[in-house]
Amino acid sequence: QLHVVESGGGSVKTGDSLRLSCAASGRTSYIYAMGWFRQAPGKEREWVASIRWSVRRPEYADSVKGRFTISRENAANTAFLRMSSLKPEDAGVYYCAVQRLGADNYDVWGQGTQVTVSS
Repeated sequence: QLHVVESGGGSVKTGDSLRLSCAASGRTSYIYAMGWFRQAPGKEREWVASIRWSVRRPEYADSVKGRFTISRENAANTAFLRMSSLKPEDAGVYYCAVQRLGADNYDVWGQGTQVTVSS
């Protein structure tokens, strides 16, 4: 079993920064990549950023490129999402997910953490 738990969400103002954390536990040796997704009210969940566990190769959605930074600390089995210059459209529930070795998609999901951005 592999589990992930997000933390770090909160309410901020436009232009502020926030850092989310995603801690994995259990069979962490199966982690191939970790990603962040978000879902705003009334919208579908969208991919935000991801990073492979063995190769430091982050990828970002165009909407957050240059403002968000994904990183990971393998020893702690934790991934982070540093969000800067936040905009109201960045608000939503942020989910951490794991793509396990051999899996085609992200198949382990956290419960999500709320991010609110007020203007």
